[in-house]
Amino acid sequence: MFENSGRTELSQLGEFGLIDHLAKNVKLTHASTIKGIGDDAAVIDAGDKYQLLSTDMMVEGTHFDLTYTPLLHLGYKAVVTNISDIVAMNGKATHIVVSLSLSNRFSLEAIEELYKGILTACNVYKVDLVGGDTTSSQKGLIINIACYGEVAKDKVSYRSGCKEGDLVAVTGDLGAAYLGLHILEREKRIFLERPDFQPDLEGNDYLIQRQLKPEARVDIIDILNTINVTPNAMMDISDGLASELYHIATQSKVGFTIYEDKLPMDAIAYQRAIDLGIDPTVAMLSGGEDYELLFTFPQSDYEKLNKEFDITVIGHAVAEGEGLHLISKSNIKHKLTAQGWKHL
Repeated sequence: MFENSGRTELSQLGEFGLIDHLAKNVKLTHASTIKGIGDDAAVIDAGDKYQLLSTDMMVEGTHFDLTYTPLLHLGYKAVVTNISDIVAMNGKATHIVVSLSLSNRFSLEAIEELYKGILTACNVYKVDLVGGDTTSSQKGLIINIACYGEVAKDKVSYRSGCKEGDLVAVTGDLGAAYLGLHILEREKRIFLERPDFQPDLEGNDYLIQRQLKPEARVDIIDILNTINVTPNAMMDISDGLASELYHIATQSKVGFTIYEDKLPMDAIAYQRAIDLGIDPTVAMLSGGEDYELLFTFPQSDYEKLNKEFDITVIGHAVAEGEGLHLISKSNIKHKLTAQGWKHL
């Protein structure tokens, strides 16, 4: 089955290279399995509808830092990031199961605080918590959530459905979560040097919120259904816009042309990026954790998208051989590379 000899470092493959390598040996045997590895969620035929299944793990020290992440917010975010995967399939989340691995440094009260965040998210998004598991950890906290949902069979959106000529759109604004993380990390470094120091977060509420308490764009799915627009391809923006464009391009066998002056960024985030010496475009392309939606749709549906829908068209799909490019504000064509979050 696996014929590698010697030792191959996982860093040589990266997260998606590892997934692709392992997926080659996975054989699907059930007729009800419509889509397995390779999208935001698995798709299972459940009769009248498709059932959606996704899971995500968050590891202390890798995905979150409890120095500046309240347990209440962490619980909420852990649920939302999973719901976002279901939304990215044009579906509706219905149930979650939660598994925790925790060390003895966590008290009952601490875990209650984490669960307050989890249950708040369940209430906001009308999702039932129906089970899970707990185990001990030698060090730190690990949260794993599996999320279940559903979608009408004629409404499901994959990463592989984009067609040449499609328009490319994103919801909301980009880059703010990355800037929020940058500010939190800056304040942590100062605190470690000066424990008596009080964090200076004034004027950064929106950026901090985008990092610590993101929201899944279930409202956009409702809007698209109302105006009868089904994205040809869609995924959520967790690892950075450029990275997600690359995934859709690879699976749909298309290229993309994206326009820098069309990329949406909150005015406060834009100014804060300048203040911090960060290129706003880099923050939007590579920052990640915005949990907005990236989707493509036929040009014939363009007139249906009202400007009030919090959706911005940023480019279009081209032939696969043309690759991925960004047209700068000065009208210079730059090759677009995926430089978002690396898990391995």
